Amino acid sequence: MIKKSVFAIFIATILASCVSPKIYKDLEAKYAELKKENRELNEDYEALLKSKAQAESDFKQTKKAYDEAIIERNKLQADYDATKANLDALKDSYQALEKNSSRAIASNSEKNRELLAELEAKEEALSAEITRLEKLKKELEDRSNRVAELESVIATKDAAMTALKDAISGALTDFEGKGLTVEQKDGKVYVSMENKLLFNSGSWAVGSEGRRAVEQLGTVLGQNPDIAVLIEGHTDNVPYKGNGPLTSNWDLSTKRATSIVNILRENRAINPENLTAAGRGEYAPIATNDTPKGRATNRRIEVILTPKLDELTKLLHEDY
Repeated sequence: MIKKSVFAIFIATILASCVSPKIYKDLEAKYAELKKENRELNEDYEALLKSKAQAESDFKQTKKAYDEAIIERNKLQADYDATKANLDALKDSYQALEKNSSRAIASNSEKNRELLAELEAKEEALSAEITRLEKLKKELEDRSNRVAELESVIATKDAAMTALKDAISGALTDFEGKGLTVEQKDGKVYVSMENKLLFNSGSWAVGSEGRRAVEQLGTVLGQNPDIAVLIEGHTDNVPYKGNGPLTSNWDLSTKRATSIVNILRENRAINPENLTAAGRGEYAPIATNDTPKGRATNRRIEVILTPKLDELTKLLHEDY
């Protein structure tokens, strides 16, 4: 569906002046749906990170309760041991007093019964505390295992993204210093290419050098089928004043993003369903637009690579 939508958007935007308003609105709706899907992916990732933080918080609280239960158990055990020692002492005293008056024996027997009752009560309390402690221990182990699973999956995803970043950096070594950067942050890999590497001013046709860079990027992406690929077009804030089918910077940024998608689609190893093109116009600058250098930096294509989070989502929905 995404493949058909992207192709339809590309054809529709190039022939915008020749299609009906209804078709154009349909294409806009499909484009909005693609943007929504991308936004939902980002929200899912943030929700997963929050869930991990919550799991770690629950783990800490359970660990605290477990430690407190250990302290309480040790206190009960100490009370129990002291009471038992007292009982043993009284038994010894009872045996010594057996030779004395019956009154002394009766008094000591009553005290013995009281101490036995107290000892039984403490034994029951200790047993209940041990049961509660075992329950807390089991809950602590479950939460610990859950956190460990989440951390393992996240670590695996982060390691895969690091390997992907290294592979892309290696593949694009020839373009260092030509307006291309590769960085990893927030669990994603960002490949930024300034327009001077890809396009002439006001054009969305990719030059030979830029095509070579995109094709080499596509080679790496074709080897990583579980990566979602978002291509964003960006411009500076200088209003577009050219003629032809373009209407604005936003329109230009969308067509440029679509041009990159079309080159990537030529690589049959890349699943078209993983590709999304988006135009951001001048509304997401990374530098000032008050200087020529800053404007040149803002005129760029960003390829944002996001791991699929199906395994994490499955873990988060498991019942414990």
